Amino acid sequence: MKSLLFPLYCPPTFLEKLKYSNQFIIGDIVVREFPDHESYVKFNSEIKNKDIIFIAFLNRPNEKFLSLLFSLKAAKEYGAKSIGLVIPYLPYMRQDCQFSPGEAITSKYFAQILSDCIDWIVTIDPHLHRYHTLNEIYKCSSHVLHTTELITSWIKKNVSSPLLIGPDSESEQWVAAIANIANIPYTVLEKIRHGDRQVEIKFPNFSNYQELTPILVDDIISTGTTFIETITYLKKIKMKDPICIGVHAVFSNEAYKNILSAGAQKIITCNTIDHPSNTIDVSVLILDCLKKMPFKI
Repeated sequence: MKSLLFPLYCPPTFLEKLKYSNQFIIGDIVVREFPDHESYVKFNSEIKNKDIIFIAFLNRPNEKFLSLLFSLKAAKEYGAKSIGLVIPYLPYMRQDCQFSPGEAITSKYFAQILSDCIDWIVTIDPHLHRYHTLNEIYKCSSHVLHTTELITSWIKKNVSSPLLIGPDSESEQWVAAIANIANIPYTVLEKIRHGDRQVEIKFPNFSNYQELTPILVDDIISTGTTFIETITYLKKIKMKDPICIGVHAVFSNEAYKNILSAGAQKIITCNTIDHPSNTIDVSVLILDCLKKMPFKI
Protein backbone atom coordinates (compact mmCIF):
# COMPACT_ATOMS: atom_id res chain seq x y z
CA MET A 1 0.00 0.00 0.00
CA LYS A 2 1.31 3.45 -0.94
CA SER A 3 2.11 5.90 1.82
CA LEU A 4 0.13 9.10 2.23
CA LEU A 5 2.29 12.15 1.57
CA PHE A 6 1.29 15.49 3.10
CA PRO A 7 3.21 18.52 1.78
CA LEU A 8 3.61 21.48 4.11
CA TYR A 9 5.00 24.75 2.70
CA CYS A 10 6.16 22.77 -0.33
CA PRO A 11 6.99 24.83 -3.46
CA PRO A 12 4.62 23.93 -6.35
CA THR A 13 7.45 22.91 -8.68
CA PHE A 14 8.87 20.53 -6.08
CA LEU A 15 5.43 19.09 -5.34
CA GLU A 16 4.90 18.37 -9.03
CA LYS A 17 8.06 16.24 -9.07
CA LEU A 18 6.73 14.23 -6.12
CA LYS A 19 3.35 13.76 -7.78
CA TYR A 20 4.93 12.72 -11.07
CA SER A 21 6.92 9.96 -9.35
CA ASN A 22 3.69 8.11 -8.55
CA GLN A 23 5.30 6.71 -5.39
CA PHE A 24 2.71 8.14 -3.02
CA ILE A 25 -0.86 9.17 -2.61
CA ILE A 26 -0.88 12.93 -2.03
CA GLY A 27 -2.91 13.54 1.10
CA ASP A 28 -5.36 16.37 1.64
CA ILE A 29 -4.56 18.58 4.62
CA VAL A 30 -5.68 22.11 5.43
CA VAL A 31 -3.18 24.32 7.25
CA ARG A 32 -4.13 27.95 7.74
CA GLU A 33 -4.37 30.68 10.33
CA PHE A 34 -7.33 32.05 12.24
CA PRO A 35 -7.77 35.84 12.09
CA ASP A 36 -5.81 36.10 15.36
CA HIS A 37 -2.91 34.18 13.74
CA GLU A 38 -3.38 30.95 15.68
CA SER A 39 -2.84 27.80 13.61
CA TYR A 40 -5.65 25.65 12.21
CA VAL A 41 -4.98 22.09 10.98
CA LYS A 42 -7.49 19.60 9.48
CA PHE A 43 -6.94 16.27 7.72
CA ASN A 44 -9.40 15.64 4.91
CA SER A 45 -7.75 12.30 4.09
CA GLU A 46 -8.34 9.18 6.19
CA ILE A 47 -5.09 8.43 8.01
CA LYS A 48 -5.97 5.70 10.48
CA ASN A 49 -3.65 2.65 10.17
CA LYS A 50 -1.75 4.26 7.29
CA ASP A 51 1.91 5.13 6.81
CA ILE A 52 2.12 8.91 6.77
CA ILE A 53 4.91 11.05 5.35
CA PHE A 54 5.14 14.80 5.81
CA ILE A 55 7.48 16.85 3.64
CA ALA A 56 8.04 20.25 5.18
CA PHE A 57 10.11 23.17 3.92
CA LEU A 58 11.14 24.86 7.13
CA ASN A 59 13.22 27.87 6.21
CA ARG A 60 12.03 30.69 8.48
CA PRO A 61 10.97 27.96 10.91
CA ASN A 62 9.40 30.16 13.56
CA GLU A 63 6.59 30.99 11.13
CA LYS A 64 5.87 27.34 10.32
CA PHE A 65 6.89 25.05 13.13
CA LEU A 66 3.74 25.13 15.27
CA SER A 67 1.57 24.15 12.30
CA LEU A 68 3.91 21.24 11.56
CA LEU A 69 3.90 20.19 15.21
CA PHE A 70 0.09 20.27 15.40
CA SER A 71 -0.09 18.24 12.17
CA LEU A 72 2.24 15.57 13.58
CA LYS A 73 0.35 15.42 16.87
CA ALA A 74 -3.00 15.13 15.09
CA ALA A 75 -1.71 12.35 12.81
CA LYS A 76 -0.68 10.33 15.86
CA GLU A 77 -3.96 11.03 17.65
CA TYR A 78 -6.01 9.89 14.65
CA GLY A 79 -4.22 6.57 14.46
CA ALA A 80 -1.52 6.79 11.80
CA LYS A 81 0.42 3.53 11.57
CA SER A 82 3.75 5.34 11.22
CA ILE A 83 4.78 8.97 10.83
CA GLY A 84 7.82 10.06 8.83
CA LEU A 85 9.15 13.55 8.21
CA VAL A 86 11.18 14.78 5.26
CA ILE A 87 12.83 18.16 5.89
CA PRO A 88 15.13 19.09 3.00
CA TYR A 89 16.63 21.92 5.07
CA LEU A 90 16.82 21.09 8.76
CA PRO A 91 16.75 24.28 10.85
CA TYR A 92 17.95 24.83 14.40
CA MET A 93 21.31 23.14 13.98
CA ARG A 94 23.39 26.28 14.57
CA GLN A 95 23.27 26.37 18.39
CA ASP A 96 24.93 23.04 19.17
CA CYS A 97 26.60 24.01 22.44
CA GLN A 98 26.50 26.66 25.12
CA PHE A 99 28.85 29.44 24.03
CA SER A 100 28.12 31.65 27.05
CA PRO A 101 26.29 31.06 30.36
CA GLY A 102 22.52 30.92 30.14
CA GLU A 103 22.25 30.18 26.41
CA ALA A 104 19.68 27.63 25.26
CA ILE A 105 21.03 24.72 23.19
CA THR A 106 18.17 25.00 20.73
CA SER A 107 19.35 22.24 18.37
CA LYS A 108 18.84 19.72 21.17
CA TYR A 109 15.42 21.03 22.19
CA PHE A 110 14.18 21.18 18.60
CA ALA A 111 15.29 17.58 18.05
CA GLN A 112 13.60 16.41 21.23
CA ILE A 113 10.29 17.99 20.23
CA LEU A 114 10.32 16.40 16.78
CA SER A 115 11.58 13.01 17.97
CA ASP A 116 8.57 12.69 20.27
CA CYS A 117 6.20 13.07 17.31
CA ILE A 118 7.74 10.99 14.51
CA ASP A 119 9.14 7.55 13.76
CA TRP A 120 11.80 8.67 11.27
CA ILE A 121 13.30 11.77 9.70
CA VAL A 122 15.04 12.37 6.36
CA THR A 123 17.07 15.50 5.69
CA ILE A 124 19.76 16.77 3.34
CA ASP A 125 23.26 17.85 4.41
CA PRO A 126 22.37 19.07 7.90
CA HIS A 127 24.78 21.51 9.53
CA LEU A 128 26.68 18.98 11.61
CA HIS A 129 29.51 20.78 13.32
CA ARG A 130 29.99 19.61 16.88
CA TYR A 131 27.56 16.71 16.39
CA HIS A 132 28.99 13.78 14.46
CA THR A 133 25.57 12.35 13.52
CA LEU A 134 21.92 13.32 13.90
CA ASN A 135 21.49 10.33 16.20
CA GLU A 136 23.23 12.29 18.92
CA ILE A 137 20.15 14.50 19.31
CA TYR A 138 17.36 12.80 17.32
CA LYS A 139 15.95 9.75 19.09
CA CYS A 140 13.90 8.62 16.09
CA SER A 141 15.43 6.84 13.09
CA SER A 142 17.37 9.44 11.08
CA HIS A 143 18.52 9.36 7.45
CA VAL A 144 20.94 11.94 6.01
CA LEU A 145 21.21 12.49 2.25
CA HIS A 146 24.14 14.23 0.57
CA THR A 147 24.34 16.58 -2.41
CA THR A 148 28.04 15.96 -3.08
CA GLU A 149 27.58 14.06 -6.34
CA LEU A 150 24.91 16.46 -7.64
CA ILE A 151 27.14 19.48 -7.01
CA THR A 152 30.14 17.67 -8.52
CA SER A 153 28.11 16.85 -11.62
CA TRP A 154 27.07 20.49 -12.06
CA ILE A 155 30.66 21.72 -11.74
CA LYS A 156 32.01 19.17 -14.24
CA LYS A 157 29.34 20.14 -16.78
CA ASN A 158 29.61 23.91 -16.38
CA VAL A 159 33.14 24.92 -15.30
CA SER A 160 36.22 23.88 -17.28
CA SER A 161 39.05 24.79 -14.86
CA PRO A 162 37.68 25.18 -11.34
CA LEU A 163 39.34 25.87 -8.01
CA LEU A 164 37.18 24.96 -5.03
CA ILE A 165 37.34 27.26 -2.02
CA GLY A 166 35.83 26.43 1.35
CA PRO A 167 35.12 29.49 3.53
CA ASP A 168 36.15 27.79 6.79
CA SER A 169 37.14 24.50 8.39
CA GLU A 170 33.49 23.44 8.73
CA SER A 171 33.10 23.46 4.95
CA GLU A 172 36.11 21.24 4.30
CA GLN A 173 34.05 18.05 4.49
CA TRP A 174 31.98 19.14 1.45
CA VAL A 175 34.79 20.81 -0.46
CA ALA A 176 37.22 17.91 -0.08
CA ALA A 177 34.60 15.34 -1.07
CA ILE A 178 33.69 17.24 -4.24
CA ALA A 179 37.34 17.86 -5.10
CA ASN A 180 38.21 14.19 -4.68
CA ILE A 181 35.37 13.01 -6.90
CA ALA A 182 36.05 15.59 -9.61
CA ASN A 183 39.85 15.43 -9.26
CA ILE A 184 40.21 19.21 -8.98
CA PRO A 185 42.25 21.41 -6.60
CA TYR A 186 40.79 22.97 -3.48
CA THR A 187 41.76 25.15 -0.57
CA VAL A 188 40.05 26.09 2.70
CA LEU A 189 40.15 29.53 4.30
CA GLU A 190 40.75 30.18 7.96
CA LYS A 191 37.86 32.10 9.50
CA ILE A 192 37.86 33.76 12.91
CA ARG A 193 34.44 34.83 14.17
CA HIS A 194 34.01 37.95 16.30
CA GLY A 195 30.22 37.73 16.39
CA ASP A 196 27.18 36.68 14.31
CA ARG A 197 28.08 39.10 11.50
CA GLN A 198 31.76 39.91 12.08
CA VAL A 199 34.44 37.58 10.75
CA GLU A 200 38.14 37.81 10.05
CA ILE A 201 39.52 35.72 7.19
CA LYS A 202 43.07 34.56 6.58
CA PHE A 203 43.68 33.88 2.89
CA PRO A 204 46.15 31.37 1.39
CA ASN A 205 48.52 32.12 -1.49
CA PHE A 206 46.52 32.01 -4.75
CA SER A 207 49.46 32.74 -7.08
CA ASN A 208 49.37 29.22 -8.59
CA TYR A 209 45.64 29.43 -9.36
CA GLN A 210 45.35 32.62 -11.42
CA GLU A 211 44.04 30.81 -14.51
CA LEU A 212 41.37 28.86 -12.63
CA THR A 213 37.77 29.83 -11.89
CA PRO A 214 37.20 30.12 -8.12
CA ILE A 215 34.15 28.28 -6.81
CA LEU A 216 33.15 29.09 -3.25
CA VAL A 217 31.30 26.15 -1.68
CA ASP A 218 29.41 25.94 1.62
CA ASP A 219 26.43 24.09 3.04
CA ILE A 220 24.50 27.23 4.06
CA ILE A 221 24.60 30.72 2.58
CA SER A 222 23.07 32.98 5.21
CA THR A 223 24.49 36.49 5.74
CA GLY A 224 26.98 36.00 2.93
CA THR A 225 29.62 37.94 4.87
CA THR A 226 32.41 35.44 4.29
CA PHE A 227 31.57 35.02 0.61
CA ILE A 228 31.55 38.80 0.09
CA GLU A 229 34.89 39.32 1.80
CA THR A 230 36.42 36.44 -0.17
CA ILE A 231 35.06 37.75 -3.47
CA THR A 232 36.46 41.21 -2.69
CA TYR A 233 39.89 39.71 -2.00
CA LEU A 234 39.83 37.55 -5.15
CA LYS A 235 39.01 40.59 -7.28
CA LYS A 236 41.84 42.52 -5.62
CA ILE A 237 44.39 39.90 -6.64
CA LYS A 238 42.93 39.72 -10.19
CA MET A 239 41.41 36.25 -9.98
CA LYS A 240 38.53 35.37 -12.31
CA ASP A 241 35.01 36.23 -11.16
CA PRO A 242 33.99 33.48 -8.72
CA ILE A 243 30.95 31.22 -8.68
CA CYS A 244 29.23 30.67 -5.34
CA ILE A 245 27.58 27.33 -4.54
CA GLY A 246 25.50 26.60 -1.45
CA VAL A 247 23.35 23.64 -0.53
CA HIS A 248 20.78 25.66 1.44
CA ALA A 249 19.70 29.11 0.18
CA VAL A 250 18.95 30.73 3.54
CA PHE A 251 20.01 34.25 2.41
CA SER A 252 19.19 36.57 5.30
CA ASN A 253 18.08 40.11 4.41
CA GLU A 254 19.92 41.39 1.29
CA ALA A 255 22.61 38.68 1.27
CA TYR A 256 21.82 37.35 -2.22
CA LYS A 257 21.88 40.82 -3.78
CA ASN A 258 25.01 41.78 -1.86
CA ILE A 259 26.97 38.70 -2.99
CA LEU A 260 26.16 39.42 -6.63
CA SER A 261 27.01 43.10 -6.16
CA ALA A 262 30.37 42.14 -4.67
CA GLY A 263 31.29 40.51 -7.98
CA ALA A 264 30.10 36.91 -7.98
CA GLN A 265 29.69 35.55 -11.48
CA LYS A 266 26.63 33.59 -10.38
CA ILE A 267 25.12 31.90 -7.32
CA ILE A 268 24.06 28.26 -7.50
CA THR A 269 21.96 26.53 -4.83
CA CYS A 270 20.01 23.33 -4.33
CA ASN A 271 16.23 23.49 -4.05
CA THR A 272 16.07 22.52 -0.38
CA ILE A 273 14.77 26.07 0.08
CA ASP A 274 12.76 27.74 -2.68
CA HIS A 275 14.84 30.57 -4.19
CA PRO A 276 15.63 32.07 -7.63
CA SER A 277 19.18 30.69 -7.35
CA ASN A 278 17.94 27.08 -7.28
CA THR A 279 19.78 25.19 -10.02
CA ILE A 280 20.47 21.74 -8.55
CA ASP A 281 17.42 19.53 -8.00
CA VAL A 282 17.45 17.33 -4.87
CA SER A 283 14.06 15.72 -5.41
CA VAL A 284 15.77 12.69 -6.96
CA LEU A 285 17.67 12.12 -3.69
CA ILE A 286 14.46 12.18 -1.68
CA LEU A 287 12.52 9.97 -4.08
CA ASP A 288 15.31 7.39 -4.23
CA CYS A 289 15.52 7.34 -0.45
CA LEU A 290 11.77 6.92 0.02
CA LYS A 291 11.71 3.98 -2.39
CA LYS A 292 13.38 2.06 0.44
CA MET A 293 10.33 2.50 2.64
CA PRO A 294 9.35 1.28 5.09
CA PHE A 295 12.38 2.29 7.12
CA LYS A 296 13.37 0.28 10.12
CA ILE A 297 11.91 2.08 13.13
